[in-house]
Amino acid sequence: MEPSVLQQAISNEFALRLVGVGLAIGLGTIGPGIGVGLVVNAALQAIGRNPDAAGQVQINMFIGIALAEGLGIFALVIAFMIGFKIF
Repeated sequence: MEPSVLQQAISNEFALRLVGVGLAIGLGTIGPGIGVGLVVNAALQAIGRNPDAAGQVQINMFIGIALAEGLGIFALVIAFMIGFKIF
């Protein structure tokens, strides 16, 4: 017994929605991942050059990491919105 046209359309919509969710979270977390890596790399280089400024560098590093991770959380929220048909 073949599925009806309506069942096929619902199945295709669900499949495309899952692909959209995967793309949203996958592409949305690449940037923050690279950003966190660059921030930590720069902070470690700065601490290596001037160990006395480690406290100030670490504070700025954590602020940069928090801002980058905020973008990743935003991508996760958008992925949930796509997945639950809110967006």
